[in-house]
Amino acid sequence: MKKVVDVSFPVGPVHPCWKEPVRLKCETKGEKVLQAEVELGYMKKGIERIMRGRPWQEVMFLAERICGICSVIHNMVFIEGMEAMSGIPVPPRAAYLRVIANELDRIQSHLLANFSYCYTIEHETLGMYLLNVREKAMDLLERLTGARVNKAYMIPGGVRFDLQAEDHVIISSTLDQIEPDIMRYTRMFSEGPLIGLRSRGIGILSEVHAREAHAVGPTARASGIRTDLRTQHPTYQKIGFSPVVRTEGDNFARVMVRFQEVAESIGIIRRCLDGLPEGLIRSGGVCGAGTITHRGEAPRGELTYYLKADEYGRIVDISIQTPSIMNIEASAHYMIIGATSLADVTSTFISADPCIACTER
Repeated sequence: MKKVVDVSFPVGPVHPCWKEPVRLKCETKGEKVLQAEVELGYMKKGIERIMRGRPWQEVMFLAERICGICSVIHNMVFIEGMEAMSGIPVPPRAAYLRVIANELDRIQSHLLANFSYCYTIEHETLGMYLLNVREKAMDLLERLTGARVNKAYMIPGGVRFDLQAEDHVIISSTLDQIEPDIMRYTRMFSEGPLIGLRSRGIGILSEVHAREAHAVGPTARASGIRTDLRTQHPTYQKIGFSPVVRTEGDNFARVMVRFQEVAESIGIIRRCLDGLPEGLIRSGGVCGAGTITHRGEAPRGELTYYLKADEYGRIVDISIQTPSIMNIEASAHYMIIGATSLADVTSTFISADPCIACTER
C-alpha cells in the first residue's frame, strides 16, 4: 500500500511564535497538512485542586492567576458567581467600574493577540506599534485598579477603589489618543498586501465547522456566529453593546474582529464614563453556602465557573471551563487541515489566540 503521509512534522512545544508551550503534530504530504493533533500538558498548574477547601478570599486571588492576559474576567466571573449564590447586591457605580476594568483588559488582550499574529507573519513593525498602544491600556488598568496584571479589583458587593475625577480625565484623554492609532493600524492590517497574502483565505473555519467544534469568542464571531455573553449581562444591556461579527472565517477575519472589538470597547468605556452613576462602590454582604454555574465573556470567548461553597464561604468544589480549549480544537481539526504551506500552520494557530495557561490551569 502506498504511504499517504510523507512527513510527521512537529511544531513546538517551544517555538518563537508561541506565547506559551504547546505542541502541534502535523501529518503532511509535501507541504500540505492532512491532519493535526494538539499535545498539551507542558504547564499544568493544578489550580482547581488548590482552590478546593479554601475560603473565597484566597480563591479570588487564585482565580485571576489562571491567566495573566485575561485576569480581570476570571476575577469578575468568580465574584459575580459568589454574589449570585449569596444574594449580594452590587451598587450601580461599582457595576459600571467593573465594565470599565473588563473592557480595558479586553483591549490589552486583543492587542497582544494581534501583535502575536503580526509577529508570526513577520510584520514586526505593525506588531510593535500594537504593543506600544497596549502599554497605554495597561497604564489605565494600573490607574484604575492599582496593578497591571493581577488586580483583584472586584470583591463581593462591589470594587476596591473608586474612580477619582483626575482618573476620569486621564482615561478619557488616553482613549482619545488610542482611538486614532487603532483606526490607523486597522487600516494598515486590512489594506497591507503582504498581510492579505498571508491572511485572506487561509485557515478558513466555516460557520458549520465552527458550530461542530463549539468555537467561541472572536474565533466564532469571525465565522458568522453572533454569540457574545455581554449581550446577556445586565450592565452591558444598560450601556448598550453590539457584537462584532464577520463571515469570512479566515485568519484575516479573526484578527479584524479583535481590531473592531477594541474600537467597540473604547466606545463602551466612554459610555460608562459619561453615565457613571453616583453612590457607593461597595454594598457589603457575606458569602454563604450554595451551588451555581456562572458565565462571562472573556477576550477569547465563553468562560464558565461551577462553584459550590459551604456556609462559611469556603469553596467545596470548583470546575472551570475556559474558551481556548474549544478554539484550539477548532484550529487543529478544521482550520489547519488543508494548509498548503507549513508556514501557515503557526499563523493559523495563533489567529485563534490560544491561551494555554487558561486551558491547562
